[in-house]
Amino acid sequence: MARAAISRWALAVLGVLTVQTAAGTASGQVLRTWGGEEGSHEVGATHAAVGVVTSAPPVPAGPGPTVPVAPAGGASPSPPKEATGALPPLEDPENNEAIVRAGGRVGLRYVLEGVEVRGNTSTLTRVVLRYVPFKVGAPLDADDAELTLTRFRLLGTGFFRDVQLSLRRGSRRGNAILVVTVTERNTIVVNDFWLGLATDASPSGVTRPLTAYGGLDVSETNLAGTGVTVGGAVAVAEDQVALRTRFADPQFLKTRWTLEGELLYNNAQDFFGNGSVLVYNPKGSSAQDYAVADYQRFGGSFGAGHDLGVSTRFTLDYRLEHISSQLPLAASDHRGDSIEPINFLLIQGSSYLSTLRGTLVYDTRDEPFLPTRGDKVSMLGEISLAPFGSDYPYFKLQVHASHWLTLPWGHVLELDAFAGAIFGTAPLFENYYVGDFSDLLPDRVLGLNFDRRSAPNFFGTDIGEIVRGQYAGKLNVSYRMPVYHGKRSIYGIDLFTSAGVYGIANQQDFTNPAPGYNGASLVPIDLTFNLGVQIETSAGGFTFGLSNFLGFIPQYGGGR
Repeated sequence: MARAAISRWALAVLGVLTVQTAAGTASGQVLRTWGGEEGSHEVGATHAAVGVVTSAPPVPAGPGPTVPVAPAGGASPSPPKEATGALPPLEDPENNEAIVRAGGRVGLRYVLEGVEVRGNTSTLTRVVLRYVPFKVGAPLDADDAELTLTRFRLLGTGFFRDVQLSLRRGSRRGNAILVVTVTERNTIVVNDFWLGLATDASPSGVTRPLTAYGGLDVSETNLAGTGVTVGGAVAVAEDQVALRTRFADPQFLKTRWTLEGELLYNNAQDFFGNGSVLVYNPKGSSAQDYAVADYQRFGGSFGAGHDLGVSTRFTLDYRLEHISSQLPLAASDHRGDSIEPINFLLIQGSSYLSTLRGTLVYDTRDEPFLPTRGDKVSMLGEISLAPFGSDYPYFKLQVHASHWLTLPWGHVLELDAFAGAIFGTAPLFENYYVGDFSDLLPDRVLGLNFDRRSAPNFFGTDIGEIVRGQYAGKLNVSYRMPVYHGKRSIYGIDLFTSAGVYGIANQQDFTNPAPGYNGASLVPIDLTFNLGVQIETSAGGFTFGLSNFLGFIPQYGGGR
């Protein structure tokens, strides 16, 4: 009898332990997962949690169906109050979830019991949560597109190599816990690296001696795990140098506001003319290949930004610069069949630039450097503030939109469009420059212009007369072929090719076209193309293109 009693007691204890273990497993069961590399994460009840946000408050009353929440003390949940005409949620005791039927759709909705952040050994939990828009205690729809966009937004910070979001069962029926699992990456990154050659070329295609240029832009994007960015950049060329230092705090005073600032210094030159320039100086006039404008810039900007949604941000910046320029007294150059004076687009001697700039960015890319899907749209408006001492009255408006999609065979197609306009008298470095749109010419680096050439002019239009303009536009298509994907120092290698059409013009090109051009040649457009390789590494992304070297092939039929 004693042995039988002991056996029954042992079986009872074993049964209790088994039930408790099963209950614990069920409470940690993963309901749904977004993103993450295969085998990189395993979310379960035994996984250690970091930064748990718990104690879900009652769901606020509001229109539409709600999910019942068990009151304190473990009593049975009371039936929810439904809006008129709404269908009540159907509880599924087996899966511990609510099936919501409303507005012609069927989906799963939970009450968010908490948010767990895992894998962040360096990044503070509050920094991760700053990009998670979901509130504890509020309903969470498992089909909400913001769950995927939140993952993309976290990847876009550059703090993480991989991000996985998953829902697991909460402690009450109808509750769920959002688990954010991150894989951190090196946050000391090379934002940009420039190295190339520049030259002058006559309209007949004869190139002049080459000059080298280079630059480096480096940042710590997650200082001590706080999300603060500090960085600097330098660019050098013959008789030119540019310096930058910047700071950005995405949680200024632990709020959801971003504070950012930048200081700059440029000792720069710019080149005017397409050959046979007549320059007037105090000692008389002289014929030169081009006229040179020397100038220095010193100043900075500061501003604040705020998220308007998971994928939308708005930033407002104020900029103040002092400009000191040394210009020829006058200069003239050929424009078509006529000779016209050169506008250096700067005030001789000392001047000031004071502007207010607003930027709106919508970003749904899945990766910041080698995206495979999503969109990025940026809109910028800048106005010069004469009441604040600006000597350059102008208004600038531009839009840049890109779309990425993965083709059925795994390659990536990018569609890109840009349009910009300047109304008024903007300084030289704020005007649109042909090298910023043609891949065959060096673009400006930190505001420095290294090249003296005009557009290659494949179509034989009057764009050969235009180096800078008030209006610009570009349409471009890029095709990428992934050739390597890794998880260590090199994350990805893609081969790419691109082609596009761009245009650049000034007001006078519409009201007073260059003499000697007619018909289709009055449309200032040109062709651009590139091919090369893009490499994403733990230190940043790098693009190596051949177009800069192809641009040294002499072009005949440029400016008249």
